[in-house]
Amino acid sequence: MNLLLDTHALIWFSENDPMLGEPAKRAIESPDNIGWVSMATLWEMAIKLSIRKLTLQKTLAEIIAQVTANGFDLLPIAPARILTVEQLPFWHRDPFDRLLIAQALSEGFTLVSNEAVFDQYGAKRLW
Repeated sequence: MNLLLDTHALIWFSENDPMLGEPAKRAIESPDNIGWVSMATLWEMAIKLSIRKLTLQKTLAEIIAQVTANGFDLLPIAPARILTVEQLPFWHRDPFDRLLIAQALSEGFTLVSNEAVFDQYGAKRLW
């Protein structure tokens, strides 16, 4: 299964935070699954760190290195996904989450997220 980690899922996984649901943690760690991290997630983290809306135990550079070390694949932001975002209903307004929804729907990935609003879009979600 292809798993697209939401920003909080990536942070909680990288910091071994118990806020990450146990089923999600097992799925991320399973060698049967492929973990994906969107460039939008890293971009969101960089913005929130720079404006002090986010603090982390590790630097962003360390988290990016950990993403690679854990064997996660990076998901680029393709122009076709931007067009998908344009078509999404406004049930959720966060631009980064809307891009993750578009990516998950278009790629057939399962979102690892605690955000139930993603379900309204028909995205597969694991928590």
